[in-house]
Amino acid sequence: MTTTFPTLFVSHGAPSLVIEECPTRDFLAHLGEEIGRPRAILSVSAHWTTPEPRVTVHPQPATVHDFGGFPDELYTLRYPAPGDPTLAGRVLSLLGAKGITGGGDPSRGLDHGTWVPLLLMYPAADIPVVQLSVQPQQDPRHHLEVGMALRPLLEEGVLILASGSATHNLRDFFGRSPDAEPLPYAMEFTAWLKDAVVNGRTAQLLDYANRAPHALRNHPTPEHFLPLFVALGAGGAGTVLHDAYTYGAISMAAFMWHSVSDA
Repeated sequence: MTTTFPTLFVSHGAPSLVIEECPTRDFLAHLGEEIGRPRAILSVSAHWTTPEPRVTVHPQPATVHDFGGFPDELYTLRYPAPGDPTLAGRVLSLLGAKGITGGGDPSRGLDHGTWVPLLLMYPAADIPVVQLSVQPQQDPRHHLEVGMALRPLLEEGVLILASGSATHNLRDFFGRSPDAEPLPYAMEFTAWLKDAVVNGRTAQLLDYANRAPHALRNHPTPEHFLPLFVALGAGGAGTVLHDAYTYGAISMAAFMWHSVSDA
């Protein structure tokens, strides 16, 4: 019997998350065991932006170190999970059935938005992974509709893992220590976000730029917030899984949406 999985949104933070002791690292290190082992994983990464949806189709995607200035240890890490061209095709078929045009990328690997959380969640790297891009020039509703189109995957044993950041102001990130006190504006936005997710305020979330406190300051660019809408569209009832901060400005909040059939 195939297990029906929830959808997840996790804040992946800096790549150094995988080697630094912190509450979010501990949370992710236990999350995979708690939700169980999926047949495959579809990761929606903030670090792959394209004009229209793209999916990885390589049978053995490379580990992409898409960052600079971090400890040498990070550049030696690999996440050698197999790809899943069949799942990639299924994703494109589901999107196409809803009028959403997409395509496959035969050369794209797994960037740190994908492999940082997965290295902690499923360290054996033996579950097939396909990565899906986001479209920053499109609005949250587009990403919600992408998620809605992908709902059938949840009943096919696929875990949809949306990876971004609950807040993402890098200007305020630099120069602070990992354990710096959370900045008030980031806390206000995160409190609003948690309330909206838990109470199913989808209309408010879609209009977050106008309704959320300090929306533009928390997300000067939208790419780290857009994966949340894919998870929201695919899922049902939302819950808060984790709530922490790093470098003062970055909320590491994580959410889970139970499958629609279980909501």
